[in-house]
Amino acid sequence: MKKVLNLALTASALLLFAGCQKGSQFEGKTYRIGICNYVDDASLNQIVTNIESTLEAANNEEVRFERLYQNCQADSVVLNQIISNFIVQEVDLMVAVATPVAMAMQAATEDSQIPVVFAAVSDPVSAGLVESLERPGANLTGTSDYLDTEAIFNLVFALDETVDKVGLLYDVGQDASTAAIATAKTILSEKGVSIIESTGTNVSEIQQAAKNLVSQGVDAIFTPSDNTVMEAELSIYEDIANAKIPHYAGADAFALNGAFCGYGVDYANLGIETGEMVIDILENEKKPETYPVKTFDNGIATINTETCAKLGYEIEQVKDVFSPYCTAIKTLTTGESF
Repeated sequence: MKKVLNLALTASALLLFAGCQKGSQFEGKTYRIGICNYVDDASLNQIVTNIESTLEAANNEEVRFERLYQNCQADSVVLNQIISNFIVQEVDLMVAVATPVAMAMQAATEDSQIPVVFAAVSDPVSAGLVESLERPGANLTGTSDYLDTEAIFNLVFALDETVDKVGLLYDVGQDASTAAIATAKTILSEKGVSIIESTGTNVSEIQQAAKNLVSQGVDAIFTPSDNTVMEAELSIYEDIANAKIPHYAGADAFALNGAFCGYGVDYANLGIETGEMVIDILENEKKPETYPVKTFDNGIATINTETCAKLGYEIEQVKDVFSPYCTAIKTLTTGESF
């Protein structure tokens, strides 16, 4: 199946390349941009949508930004094939959505020095993508969705100061989870709160991990900006909510998929800013090695009102409790469009 998919990717890429070469009557400057998403989930798709709309809005009579979009669906073999196709297509720049894609693009472009702009990399320094946020030092820069873990636990204990057993639900293989989980353990240990870790590396394992936390009667569950849990959220949120356990997670899209509260950056804005960085690097010949990584204020709490009601909370009460710890509070229902 992977061989068939790889051949299909190669064929479609070459056909698209040939079509671009033959059909265009545009006489201005065209930049070809290869965008690869790691997996279909609400946060990452929101980023891609806003990157593409930003590039589309920048098209004019003198310049066009041609977008070549692929999604590797968390398959490393497919990911490497997509990147190889981008190189064959002679893209002017690659966009990596999420840490695994950024790391693969970094490895593939060391010799070619094709500029790479990453999006939603939680810890680009620890991942080895950049030397520092201020001065990346190589052909990669981008936007970070670094999570303020302490701020999330401010919400947890503000809403229920009696919490004494917290479940940590995450994928041990996700780089985005490493720093946040370490911070969570420190915070909880200092408070004398019991910690139960429950992990998985795919959706079915995360489903089982969530059931484990429910069965152990945790008072709250914390998940960082973890793409594997995001994929599983729609299939686990009802069991968690029915057990009267609030699930706090590191992105607004978790709330869209049923979690009680998603906290973190505005992913729509992150996508827009990523698109602006792409334009700046291509049009103004900015160098990624000296282009600072963009970070954003955490502080947006997104509450799922349906789940809030299942937990027995009044939404206005929750807003009042959360407001001292947030720059903004948003509400939505499961499956609602952003």
